[in-house]
Amino acid sequence: MNIAAIAAVAPVIPVLTIERAETAVPLARALVKGGLPVLEITLRTEAALEALRAIVAEVPEAIVGAGTVLNPAQLEQVQRAGARFAVSPGCTAALAAAARSSGLPFLPGVQTVSEAMKLADQGFQLLKFFPADAAGGMTWLQAVGAPLAGLSFCPTGGITAGTAPSYLALANVACVGGSWVAPRVAVATGDWQSVERLAAAASTLKGR
Repeated sequence: MNIAAIAAVAPVIPVLTIERAETAVPLARALVKGGLPVLEITLRTEAALEALRAIVAEVPEAIVGAGTVLNPAQLEQVQRAGARFAVSPGCTAALAAAARSSGLPFLPGVQTVSEAMKLADQGFQLLKFFPADAAGGMTWLQAVGAPLAGLSFCPTGGITAGTAPSYLALANVACVGGSWVAPRVAVATGDWQSVERLAAAASTLKGR
């Protein structure tokens, strides 16, 4: 699957910051059962790689990717760990080149029109818009729709269950990334039913 096909699987990609590796598998199962099989495990904790490997091994229905990938070394690391895609908050020339040569589906992050144009020149047609809410949100995406007509976006950062439908209604939004489907308290207490319910609600969100 290329990154566009991965983004088309569900309207929401859960963005997961996993503190304890032992929560990874039940969390992934709850999200998949709720209808959100594409999971982004951010490399923000010491448990991240172990969590990614565990989900890859034990939840085959999940399409597991790694987020907060900042450099080529991390890209290689997550690919070896079994990630099926990678996501970055921004993008350097070195990271873009490594992503192209690796063959791993890659969702690079942008915040400006110039950044989007540079990545489009390198063949990236689907981009992460981050941090979406702080960087202009729906207003920015609407404004760039015509000048960047060939590009689609996955806005992430500050998106909630309440604002997600409005983002998804935009013609240049393929999906959204969000952490609201896996609340910190629910994960910490093992309240997987709540996670499944939130995922089920998010999986039914519709855009255009």
